[in-house]
Amino acid sequence: MLDVAIIGGGPAGLSAGLYASRMGLKTKIFEKFATGGQIALSSEIENYPGVCEVKSGFELMECWPQQVKKFGCEIENIEITKLQKNETYFILNNDIKAKAVIIATGSSPKRAGFENEEKFIGRGVSTCAVCDGFFYKGKDVAVIGGGDTALEEAIYLSSIVNKVYLIHRRDKFRASPTTIKRVLNNKKIEILYNSIIEKVEGEQFLNSIYLDKEGEKRELKVSGVFVFVGNIKNTDILKNENGSFLCEISEDGSVKVDLNMKTSVEGLFAVGDIRKDSKKQVVCAAADGAVAALEVVKYIDEMENNL
Repeated sequence: MLDVAIIGGGPAGLSAGLYASRMGLKTKIFEKFATGGQIALSSEIENYPGVCEVKSGFELMECWPQQVKKFGCEIENIEITKLQKNETYFILNNDIKAKAVIIATGSSPKRAGFENEEKFIGRGVSTCAVCDGFFYKGKDVAVIGGGDTALEEAIYLSSIVNKVYLIHRRDKFRASPTTIKRVLNNKKIEILYNSIIEKVEGEQFLNSIYLDKEGEKRELKVSGVFVFVGNIKNTDILKNENGSFLCEISEDGSVKVDLNMKTSVEGLFAVGDIRKDSKKQVVCAAADGAVAALEVVKYIDEMENNL
């Protein structure tokens, strides 16, 4: 039996694995994809404390799994689809037992909701500039969104493509001042405020987008649309067979936790983007993981002392 099972291998899960295993707990991280999380797809990280050079998300996360394994934490690339709890321990996928569980499954990109969006996913519509930007070298593209991610990815794409239309439904951005300044000073980025994409069109691949700017309709010829309009919490693992949730979930779909990352279920913790009021920053996710791991140590000590 594991002392703690960690579901998710992003910054929060890896940090939890590091602290838990270093404290002597039998720890395993379960990640269905490659470790690193969504941040590994980010083009530029310049605000992680102690890392003075600007790095890509992949470069920042590259050594984290190695560091975690050094202290005895195992990483297994399988998907956990079922989570239950009996009186004394948790059961994952019907056969994996753990005294405590840390949920670090993060979130997934939201769709913008325009017509034909699903039709052109992978054929002109993307949610990852680092993954797909190369395919649009020398072409015109659009980026949807007004937060830090949208602006940062627009800047990244401007180094590859011919032109970037940055489309935002409001009249001002929600990004950091330094990022906004860089966008405003970038001659390859054209900002379209108070605008929404109504639909995209094309044959085999996307070639046009149709905008509504305060009632005025406009067509733009672009080869790609990059969508950065927020995320959906990955809470499916917490759903019971009857549709209810294993622990308390807030109205926005995130997991309710206290300051120690404890959920409403004893021995179950939630960290990173999946938890209520997450700040969606790598450093915050890493801190969540450390806090949860230290609380797991206390939880297991108390549990064993009461046996």
